[in-house]
Amino acid sequence: VQLQAFGGGLVQAGGSLRLSCAASGRTFSSYSMGWFRQAPGQEREFVASISWGGGSTYYADSVKGRFTISRDNAKNSIYLQTNSLKPEDTAVYYCAADSVPLPSLLPSGTAVAYWGQGTQVTVSS
Repeated sequence: VQLQAFGGGLVQAGGSLRLSCAASGRTFSSYSMGWFRQAPGQEREFVASISWGGGSTYYADSVKGRFTISRDNAKNSIYLQTNSLKPEDTAVYYCAADSVPLPSLLPSGTAVAYWGQGTQVTVSS
């Protein structure tokens, strides 16, 4: 599976961005997908995940209620709607995929099989 994330940018605090991740591969619909982020000088952290069918989602406490993850298996894509953005949300956001549920690979996600190249989100105060 190859992943390509896009949709990042510069936004003021309180604003919104919609991140997208396009995947290649015939078995996209069988993978658990998600988003991680890494801020400068900090370790990578989990943001959100979604099950292969989209029926189960899981969020980090820091984004719960502000971010929404979704997927469209017909388009081999997942999305992360980010609302009420804060300066502390500034990071490079990476999409990820694995054949096992991503929450089982937390907290670091180092065992996650597939990673996209990342997209920068910068939130100004």
